[in-house]
Parts: sequence; C-alpha cells; structure tokens
Amino acid sequence: MQNIYLASTNICLSESLATVSELPKKEQLYELIRANPFISQQDLATQLGLSRSAVANYIATLVRERRILGRAYVLPDQRPILCIGAANLDRKLRTLGKLVLGTSNPASQDESFGGVARNIAENLARLGAPTALITAVGNDASGRALLAHAEDAGIDTRGVLRLDGVASGTYTAVLDQDGEMVVALADMALNDRLTRDFLATRQQQRASAALVVADLNLPHDTVAALLDDAVRDAVPLVLVAVSEPKMARLPNNLLGLRLLILNEGELAVRVGRSLASDAAIGAACAEVQRQGAQDVIVTRGARGVLYTTPQGVMRLDAPAVDVVDVTGAGDAFAAAVCLSLHSGGESGDLGLACRRGLQLSALTIECEQTVCPTLEPGHLDLPSAGPINEPLLN
Repeated sequence: MQNIYLASTNICLSESLATVSELPKKEQLYELIRANPFISQQDLATQLGLSRSAVANYIATLVRERRILGRAYVLPDQRPILCIGAANLDRKLRTLGKLVLGTSNPASQDESFGGVARNIAENLARLGAPTALITAVGNDASGRALLAHAEDAGIDTRGVLRLDGVASGTYTAVLDQDGEMVVALADMALNDRLTRDFLATRQQQRASAALVVADLNLPHDTVAALLDDAVRDAVPLVLVAVSEPKMARLPNNLLGLRLLILNEGELAVRVGRSLASDAAIGAACAEVQRQGAQDVIVTRGARGVLYTTPQGVMRLDAPAVDVVDVTGAGDAFAAAVCLSLHSGGESGDLGLACRRGLQLSALTIECEQTVCPTLEPGHLDLPSAGPINEPLLN
C-alpha cells in the first residue's frame, strides 16, 4: 500500500511539473517565483534554459503588469510583516510564597521560547498575518528547537542568522507568587551579530515587507540603518523598546519612524527627565515626534496606554484582568497594534490599534504561556469585553 501511495504521489508531481513546463516561459518563470520568492535570476535562468537578460526582461514585464512587486519578486497579496530582533529561550521562575531577598526561595520553573521580536512574530502568525523573522540563534539544540517551533507556527525563518560555536540567547524572569515580574536577567549578546552589514544581505526581504517591526535588542547602527531604509524604501517601521538601558540604542534622529512603542520609564530615559503627570508624558511624546517619529504609544501596564493623534495625546484604560502571568503581555500588545496597522494601511486608526493591543495583552496576561495558545485568525475582530474610556489629554 505504501509503494502504491508513493507511486501515486510521484505521478501527481510529474504531472504537475509537466503542466508547468507546457506553459509559456514567462508563466513558467512566474510559477517558479511563486514557489520561491527569493530565487535568484541565475537560478531562474538555469532552470528555464534562458539567458540572464531574458529572465530580467520577463521580470520587468511582470512588474509592469503588477503581478510581482519587483523586490524579492513578492506578490502584492503576500507581503509579510517582518520582525527583526531577539529570539531566545525563556525561563520563568515563580516563587511559591512571598519572595524574600537574600535567601533561597521555593519556586516552580517553566521554559518556553521567547524574545521580543520572536514573540511578536508568533502572535502575528497565529492571528493569520503573513510573518517573517530575522534574528540570530546558535547552531545548538535550543536554536534548532526555536526555529522549528517558529516554522510550525507559520513564521518564515529563511532570513535567520545561524551561528556555529555560540549558544542561543536566554531570558530568565523571576516572578512573585502573584505573577508579577520582580527581576529579569537577559543574555542577549548574540543579537549584536545583527549588524548593519548583515542586514544588507537581507535587503530584498526587508524592502519587500509590508511593515517592519524591530526591537531595541539590535545594535545602535543597525537601528539607524533601519530608519534610513524606511525613508528610502517607504516601508513603515515600528520600533519596540525593551528596557531602559537599551534606550541608548535608539538614534537621535527618528526620521522614517512610523511608530515608537515604549513604557513610561523608557520614555523618561529618552527625553532625559522624570515624567510625573499625564501632561508631562504628553509633552515628552511631542518631543519625540519633533525628533522624527510619526506617532508614539506609551504603555502603562494596568493603567492602559497613551497614544498620539493629530488632535493631541489620547488615553485608553486597560480592561480588568485576572493576572496569571504578565510575561509577553507587552509583546502581544505590540503585535496587535502592528497587525491593525498592517490591515488598515499607513493611515490606520491608532486608537483602534491600541484597543486591539489591550485586548490581546489581556488575553496573554490571563494565560500561563508567553503567547496565548488559543489565538486564531479573526480573534481580534471580536468585540471587547466592555467599554474603554478615551478622554483627550489637555
């Protein structure tokens, strides 16, 4: 029976290849591009028995016909959200009782896959968005398992940097008995390999994205390169802060930045002063916009978010939740915001994006996993649990 099945499969494959070979050369080329958007012109020429110049002419024709977009030959309806930044092994230690510093505390341990960019990518993929990931992993068991998990979730990992002789990154969080994070330790040095020169080798993939979202685990020069590319290629760029110390990786000039997502402490570091009121936060957001950012979202945990609009800074209150584990909540918020912008285009409603972000963040807080396992396409189209206030800040 198995031999019959294999024979049948081979016959079907042969028939499929024969059908493609009967097409005109331009259509054969188009089908090869559909199968592998990153195929080189030389490979196309070899497989089709054409010269490089003939391949280039066919590609130019397909671009004029708007059947491909020219950069990485991506089809217009398949442009992904590209996530760039950290991917690592997450370890969460949760105390079984009240945390006491300076001594041993009984705790339970859980391991999962994490990293800001990777978490955002998994949320997006599970919500049905075309998603790709550029990150760095070691060629070790953890790195291989991390990539296998990402691919199973539907994330395109072809742009990942795989490194021999180094360990994949780790993030260890200590949570108290209520699930609130007390301290976290991150070994993220691997991400320093995601240099400006390395990203240049992924230029086609980046330029063909519908939206690029990057975290600040990237080196300063790499972030600067992403901003330059956003201006040149007109691909919207979202930057997600990861900690107060890594705010130093954000360049002074933010021209090209569609959206910056950060918390109050990170915003205070950016502007170099404490922010004791909503008005102070609003003034700080305006300062960041003068530096070149189009919009800013400030996350405030259980107190919701503030976000910029042409009319000023608006506030959204967070829905009440039963806290199980806050790990990944901020990444879920960023993913939902990016998905909303991706769906709504450059002029997408930031207020709606933030509502969806708070909705997904709440779902994540109420489950034990870093990425809510029940996510599926259309999940964020569901109505929110209740009304959310949205007063304008004066």
